[in-house]
Amino acid sequence: MYRRVLVFLFCTVFSLHANPPSSALQQPKKIVYLVTDIRIPFWEIMARGISERAFSLGYQLEVLSSDNNPKKELELTLKAIREKADAIIVSPSTSSACVTILKFAHKEGIPVVISDVGTEEGEYLSYISSQNKEGAYAIGKVLTEAMVAKGYEKATVGIVAIPQKRRNAQERTAGFMQALREAGIKGADIKQQITWSEEETYGYVSEMIQKYPDLRAIWLQTSNSYKGALRAIKDAAKTYEILLVTFDAEPEFLTLIPQGVLVGSAMQQPYLMGEEALDAVHRHFQNEEVAKHIALPILPVRAETIKQMLPKIKRDVLGLGEERR
Repeated sequence: MYRRVLVFLFCTVFSLHANPPSSALQQPKKIVYLVTDIRIPFWEIMARGISERAFSLGYQLEVLSSDNNPKKELELTLKAIREKADAIIVSPSTSSACVTILKFAHKEGIPVVISDVGTEEGEYLSYISSQNKEGAYAIGKVLTEAMVAKGYEKATVGIVAIPQKRRNAQERTAGFMQALREAGIKGADIKQQITWSEEETYGYVSEMIQKYPDLRAIWLQTSNSYKGALRAIKDAAKTYEILLVTFDAEPEFLTLIPQGVLVGSAMQQPYLMGEEALDAVHRHFQNEEVAKHIALPILPVRAETIKQMLPKIKRDVLGLGEERR
């Protein structure tokens, strides 16, 4: 899939160079998208939202992935500045790392739109986020209702979290824990992802299953490593005994949620977020008012609601082409 993404993005950039819209009266402005790791489906979908909107509006776009490497992220920031980007859209590795990116861009007078993750401080044009706390609270309610239905009121819940240095991660944890407290259900443990791999998630979930006999649910604060969690639950002979909920979405979830393999997922809308980020840059170039912060709702999806939400999930969550026409 990674090679397919690179080909797609290369073709998009090439076509913008070779075939600018006939209405263009000058060299198209260059926008750089700095993304933490395009190998992760969430970011690849957001990149497509940005890229396709950029093409439709006649901008030149370059997508630069740091592959979750802070040093590389800084190098790519400096590359974008050297190559005189007219604007930068950034999905940073951490909120603290974003501060440095903003500092360098601001010094050169380059407007920056942040798309997800957030920043601790700094000057930026607009921040496109999701309602992380509200979304995590909603999926927490979905989980606690399922636990109560199974008689798991006195059981505990484990969390495999994204790095808690991120602003969005802190909001997710706060919202989810609020839902647990209201239901009187306790958290067992929280493990933070480092490699973001299936094997890492497998190890974390296996460890929690062994350590906490009363563990009856796992919440993944992201979606791409869900197979590692399911495998750990299966290997412990706990299938359907330990409930699994996630944040974000994979195409397979359209089947797994109705089947009950997943209780549900709080789905961000990365394709829509990408469109909103590019639109903010476009409004700035048109000297129009730009909202400082746009927080998009998160979809709490479970078996009972997935059918009615399917068109929106396919377009804005998964970025599936046929749903966008």
